[in-house]
Amino acid sequence: MKARILLVEDEPSMRMALTDILESEGYRVQTAADGEAGLRQAVEQRPDVILLDVMLPKLDGFTLCGELRRLEIVTPVLMLTAKGQVQDRVMGLDSGADDYLVKPFSTEELLARVRALLRRRSAERRSVEALVQGDVQVDLVKLRASRGRESLRLTAKEFAVLRLLAEAGGKPVTRQRFLDVVWGYAAFPTTRTVDNHIASLRAKLEAEAHTMPWIDTVHGIGYRLAGAVILQNRDSSAETTPQNTEEGDSQ
Repeated sequence: MKARILLVEDEPSMRMALTDILESEGYRVQTAADGEAGLRQAVEQRPDVILLDVMLPKLDGFTLCGELRRLEIVTPVLMLTAKGQVQDRVMGLDSGADDYLVKPFSTEELLARVRALLRRRSAERRSVEALVQGDVQVDLVKLRASRGRESLRLTAKEFAVLRLLAEAGGKPVTRQRFLDVVWGYAAFPTTRTVDNHIASLRAKLEAEAHTMPWIDTVHGIGYRLAGAVILQNRDSSAETTPQNTEEGDSQ
Protein backbone atom coordinates (compact mmCIF):
# COMPACT_ATOMS: atom_id res chain seq x y z
CA MET A 1 0.00 0.00 0.00
CA LYS A 2 1.38 3.40 -0.98
CA ALA A 3 2.31 5.97 1.63
CA ARG A 4 -0.11 8.56 3.00
CA ILE A 5 0.88 12.17 2.40
CA LEU A 6 -0.61 15.22 4.09
CA LEU A 7 -0.42 18.33 1.89
CA VAL A 8 -0.93 21.61 3.75
CA GLU A 9 -1.28 24.34 1.11
CA ASP A 10 -3.67 27.30 1.09
CA GLU A 11 -3.51 28.16 -2.63
CA PRO A 12 -6.24 26.08 -4.35
CA SER A 13 -4.51 25.77 -7.75
CA MET A 14 -1.22 24.65 -6.18
CA ARG A 15 -3.02 22.27 -3.83
CA MET A 16 -4.89 20.67 -6.74
CA ALA A 17 -1.78 20.42 -8.93
CA LEU A 18 0.34 18.81 -6.20
CA THR A 19 -2.48 16.43 -5.30
CA ASP A 20 -2.71 15.29 -8.93
CA ILE A 21 1.07 14.77 -9.12
CA LEU A 22 1.23 12.75 -5.93
CA GLU A 23 -1.86 10.66 -6.67
CA SER A 24 -0.51 9.87 -10.14
CA GLU A 25 2.41 8.20 -8.34
CA GLY A 26 -0.01 6.14 -6.28
CA TYR A 27 0.25 8.06 -3.02
CA ARG A 28 -2.82 8.58 -0.85
CA VAL A 29 -3.17 12.32 -0.37
CA GLN A 30 -4.95 14.25 2.37
CA THR A 31 -5.13 18.03 2.13
CA ALA A 32 -5.58 20.98 4.45
CA ALA A 33 -6.01 24.64 3.46
CA ASP A 34 -4.76 26.30 6.66
CA GLY A 35 -2.29 25.68 9.44
CA GLU A 36 -4.76 24.79 12.17
CA ALA A 37 -6.48 22.18 9.99
CA GLY A 38 -3.09 20.84 8.93
CA LEU A 39 -1.93 20.45 12.51
CA ARG A 40 -5.16 18.74 13.52
CA GLN A 41 -4.92 16.25 10.64
CA ALA A 42 -1.24 15.58 11.30
CA VAL A 43 -1.97 14.76 14.95
CA GLU A 44 -5.08 12.67 14.27
CA GLN A 45 -4.16 10.90 11.01
CA ARG A 46 -0.39 10.41 11.45
CA PRO A 47 0.56 10.53 7.73
CA ASP A 48 3.85 9.12 6.46
CA VAL A 49 5.09 12.46 5.09
CA ILE A 50 3.88 16.06 5.41
CA LEU A 51 4.29 18.61 2.60
CA LEU A 52 4.00 21.97 4.30
CA ASP A 53 3.69 25.43 2.81
CA VAL A 54 5.26 28.16 4.94
CA MET A 55 2.81 31.01 4.33
CA LEU A 56 -0.48 29.68 5.71
CA PRO A 57 -3.53 31.31 7.29
CA LYS A 58 -4.32 30.76 10.99
CA LEU A 59 -0.99 29.04 11.72
CA ASP A 60 2.16 29.48 9.62
CA GLY A 61 4.31 26.54 8.56
CA PHE A 62 7.17 27.31 10.95
CA THR A 63 4.82 27.37 13.94
CA LEU A 64 2.96 24.26 12.77
CA CYS A 65 6.17 22.29 12.35
CA GLY A 66 7.46 23.44 15.72
CA GLU A 67 4.21 22.36 17.38
CA LEU A 68 4.47 18.90 15.83
CA ARG A 69 7.97 18.48 17.21
CA ARG A 70 6.87 19.77 20.61
CA LEU A 71 4.26 17.01 20.61
CA GLU A 72 7.04 14.55 19.69
CA ILE A 73 5.44 13.73 16.35
CA VAL A 74 8.37 12.70 14.17
CA THR A 75 6.60 12.49 10.79
CA PRO A 76 9.04 13.77 8.11
CA VAL A 77 8.22 17.33 6.96
CA LEU A 78 9.13 18.78 3.58
CA MET A 79 8.63 22.55 3.57
CA LEU A 80 7.47 24.21 0.36
CA THR A 81 7.96 27.94 0.03
CA ALA A 82 8.57 30.82 -2.32
CA LYS A 83 11.14 32.16 0.13
CA GLY A 84 14.59 30.98 -0.85
CA GLN A 85 16.79 33.11 1.39
CA VAL A 86 19.26 31.31 3.61
CA GLN A 87 17.68 32.62 6.81
CA ASP A 88 14.28 31.25 5.76
CA ARG A 89 15.72 27.81 5.09
CA VAL A 90 17.56 27.89 8.41
CA MET A 91 14.36 28.90 10.20
CA GLY A 92 12.47 26.04 8.56
CA LEU A 93 15.07 23.43 9.49
CA ASP A 94 15.39 24.82 13.01
CA SER A 95 11.63 24.51 13.47
CA GLY A 96 11.97 20.78 12.86
CA ALA A 97 11.56 20.35 9.09
CA ASP A 98 13.50 17.52 7.46
CA ASP A 99 13.89 19.12 4.05
CA TYR A 100 13.18 22.38 2.22
CA LEU A 101 12.08 22.95 -1.38
CA VAL A 102 11.86 26.42 -2.94
CA LYS A 103 9.07 27.26 -5.41
CA PRO A 104 9.01 26.90 -8.34
CA PHE A 105 10.33 23.33 -8.36
CA SER A 106 10.23 20.46 -10.80
CA THR A 107 7.91 17.49 -10.39
CA GLU A 108 10.89 15.15 -10.56
CA GLU A 109 12.68 16.88 -7.68
CA LEU A 110 9.57 16.96 -5.52
CA LEU A 111 8.94 13.25 -6.00
CA ALA A 112 12.60 12.41 -5.41
CA ARG A 113 12.58 14.27 -2.11
CA VAL A 114 9.35 12.55 -1.04
CA ARG A 115 10.89 9.16 -1.86
CA ALA A 116 14.00 10.05 0.15
CA LEU A 117 11.93 10.98 3.20
CA LEU A 118 9.94 7.76 2.91
CA ARG A 119 13.14 5.70 2.70
CA ARG A 120 14.45 7.43 5.80
CA ARG A 121 11.22 6.78 7.64
CA SER A 122 11.07 3.11 6.67
CA ALA A 123 14.62 2.66 7.93
CA GLU A 124 13.59 3.82 11.40
CA ARG A 125 12.53 1.37 14.07
CA ARG A 126 8.98 0.20 13.49
CA SER A 127 6.44 1.47 15.94
CA VAL A 128 4.24 -0.91 17.90
CA GLU A 129 1.26 -1.99 15.83
CA ALA A 130 -0.48 -4.56 18.03
CA LEU A 131 -0.97 -5.32 21.72
CA VAL A 132 -1.73 -8.77 23.14
CA GLN A 133 -2.48 -10.07 26.60
CA GLY A 134 -4.17 -13.41 27.19
CA ASP A 135 -6.96 -13.82 24.66
CA VAL A 136 -7.31 -10.07 24.10
CA GLN A 137 -5.72 -8.57 20.97
CA VAL A 138 -5.64 -4.93 19.87
CA ASP A 139 -4.60 -3.96 16.33
CA LEU A 140 -3.47 -0.32 16.43
CA VAL A 141 -3.24 -0.08 12.63
CA LYS A 142 -6.60 -1.50 11.56
CA LEU A 143 -8.29 -0.21 14.74
CA ARG A 144 -9.72 -3.56 15.69
CA ALA A 145 -9.86 -5.35 19.03
CA SER A 146 -11.12 -8.74 20.15
CA ARG A 147 -11.35 -11.10 23.10
CA GLY A 148 -11.16 -14.58 21.64
CA ARG A 149 -13.75 -14.59 18.87
CA GLU A 150 -15.70 -11.68 20.32
CA SER A 151 -15.27 -8.12 18.98
CA LEU A 152 -14.49 -5.35 21.45
CA ARG A 153 -15.89 -1.95 20.57
CA LEU A 154 -13.23 0.66 21.27
CA THR A 155 -13.59 4.29 20.25
CA ALA A 156 -11.06 6.08 18.05
CA LYS A 157 -9.85 8.06 21.08
CA GLU A 158 -9.38 4.85 23.08
CA PHE A 159 -7.25 3.37 20.29
CA ALA A 160 -5.21 6.60 20.26
CA VAL A 161 -4.70 6.37 24.03
CA LEU A 162 -3.44 2.80 23.69
CA ARG A 163 -1.14 3.78 20.82
CA LEU A 164 0.45 6.52 22.89
CA LEU A 165 0.95 4.14 25.82
CA ALA A 166 2.53 1.59 23.49
CA GLU A 167 4.88 4.14 21.92
CA ALA A 168 6.07 5.12 25.41
CA GLY A 169 7.56 1.63 25.80
CA GLY A 170 6.53 1.16 29.42
CA LYS A 171 7.42 4.68 30.53
CA PRO A 172 4.72 6.78 32.22
CA VAL A 173 2.64 9.10 30.03
CA THR A 174 1.39 12.27 31.70
CA ARG A 175 -2.22 13.39 31.46
CA GLN A 176 -1.10 16.57 29.71
CA ARG A 177 0.69 14.53 27.05
CA PHE A 178 -2.49 12.52 26.46
CA LEU A 179 -4.40 15.77 26.02
CA ASP A 180 -1.79 17.23 23.63
CA VAL A 181 -1.48 14.16 21.40
CA VAL A 182 -4.87 12.43 21.54
CA TRP A 183 -7.17 15.47 21.76
CA GLY A 184 -4.88 17.78 19.85
CA TYR A 185 -4.10 21.42 19.41
CA ALA A 186 -6.91 23.90 20.15
CA ALA A 187 -9.00 21.30 21.98
CA PHE A 188 -10.00 22.09 25.55
CA PRO A 189 -10.71 18.85 27.44
CA THR A 190 -9.71 18.44 31.09
CA THR A 191 -7.43 15.88 32.71
CA ARG A 192 -10.60 14.19 33.96
CA THR A 193 -11.31 13.36 30.31
CA VAL A 194 -8.13 11.24 30.27
CA ASP A 195 -9.12 9.45 33.48
CA ASN A 196 -12.57 8.67 32.07
CA HIS A 197 -11.09 7.15 28.89
CA ILE A 198 -8.61 5.07 30.91
CA ALA A 199 -11.47 3.79 33.08
CA SER A 200 -13.46 2.89 29.95
CA LEU A 201 -10.49 1.04 28.45
CA ARG A 202 -9.93 -0.92 31.63
CA ALA A 203 -13.59 -1.94 31.73
CA LYS A 204 -13.44 -3.20 28.14
CA LEU A 205 -10.02 -4.91 28.23
CA GLU A 206 -10.20 -6.25 31.79
CA ALA A 207 -13.68 -7.78 31.70
CA GLU A 208 -13.31 -10.01 34.77
CA ALA A 209 -11.94 -9.39 38.25
CA HIS A 210 -9.04 -11.84 37.84
CA THR A 211 -7.95 -10.42 34.47
CA MET A 212 -4.37 -9.12 34.38
CA PRO A 213 -4.23 -5.30 34.25
CA TRP A 214 -3.59 -3.56 30.93
CA ILE A 215 -2.87 -0.07 32.27
CA ASP A 216 -1.07 0.86 35.49
CA THR A 217 -1.61 4.12 37.32
CA VAL A 218 1.55 6.09 38.14
CA HIS A 219 0.38 8.25 41.03
CA GLY A 220 1.03 11.95 40.59
CA ILE A 221 2.12 11.48 36.96
CA GLY A 222 -0.28 9.56 34.72
CA TYR A 223 -0.45 6.06 33.28
CA ARG A 224 1.73 3.41 31.66
CA LEU A 225 1.16 0.14 29.85
CA ALA A 226 1.26 -2.84 32.21
CA GLY A 227 4.38 -4.97 31.96
CA ALA A 228 2.48 -8.13 31.03
CA VAL A 229 1.15 -6.64 27.78
CA ILE A 230 3.00 -7.96 24.72
CA LEU A 231 3.99 -5.37 22.11
CA GLN A 232 4.14 -6.56 18.51
CA ASN A 233 5.31 -5.00 15.25
CA ARG A 234 3.93 -5.72 11.78
CA ASP A 235 5.98 -8.87 11.32
CA SER A 236 4.50 -10.63 14.33
CA SER A 237 1.11 -9.04 14.92
CA ALA A 238 -1.91 -11.30 14.56
CA GLU A 239 -5.15 -10.61 12.72
CA THR A 240 -8.10 -9.57 14.85
CA THR A 241 -11.82 -9.65 14.44
CA PRO A 242 -13.12 -6.79 12.24
CA GLN A 243 -15.11 -4.07 13.96
CA ASN A 244 -16.15 -0.47 13.61
CA THR A 245 -15.09 2.08 16.18
CA GLU A 246 -17.77 3.68 18.31
CA GLU A 247 -19.07 7.18 17.74
CA GLY A 248 -19.02 9.95 20.32
CA ASP A 249 -15.31 10.73 20.45
CA SER A 250 -15.42 14.50 20.81
CA GLN A 251 -14.29 14.30 24.43
